[in-house]
Amino acid sequence: MAPQRKGQTKVRARPNVIVLAAGRSSRHAGSTHKLEQSVNGASVLAHTLRNAVASHLPVLVVTIAALEPLVRRLVASRDVVVLPDLPPNTAAGIGASIAAGVAASSGAAGWLVLPGDMPLVQPSSLVAVARALEEHPVAYAQHRGRRGHPVGFGVELYSELIALTGDEGARRLVARYPSLGVDVDDAGVLIDVDSDADLEAVRANLLRPGGEISGLGARVS
Repeated sequence: MAPQRKGQTKVRARPNVIVLAAGRSSRHAGSTHKLEQSVNGASVLAHTLRNAVASHLPVLVVTIAALEPLVRRLVASRDVVVLPDLPPNTAAGIGASIAAGVAASSGAAGWLVLPGDMPLVQPSSLVAVARALEEHPVAYAQHRGRRGHPVGFGVELYSELIALTGDEGARRLVARYPSLGVDVDDAGVLIDVDSDADLEAVRANLLRPGGEISGLGARVS
């Protein structure tokens, strides 16, 4: 049975941040996974996780065996879900990663989905979306009218979240249920390191003053 939303109280359970680190990095041409690439002395994934942990929300990482050693250096073993190995050049998809993370944290007061390749998302943006879930079944960060991550889901969507499969992610849930765009002064909610060009742009610090973005892609899962 899905968890039930509790009544309003002064002290509430907190949503979990589910960091997705199970992709195959197919658009990155390097010999190592894109999440292992170094940016200012730390891996892309390390930057993402440090910001997530700094939000003081519970953090759970969904990953693959190839990245497990890296992940376990960054978070406690109890906060890691390792997906089963699949044949080469295949992946379980974003939907399966979300489902695994939600199922492993079924007692949470909601879930914030954050791709592991978004190292510039600020802790305050995670907190803002988490707060919005107290009143809305779906909430997402947006910057200057552009939708980004994290995307948050309330406990009432538990059954649908754990049934997700494939590469569609949770787009259909965002479209189906009333959702709130949470305005944040954080251009990092739009930035993912999906390609080598994105990685070089982050390394070169092309996030301009005032939140303008140059040379960086952004996609919503």
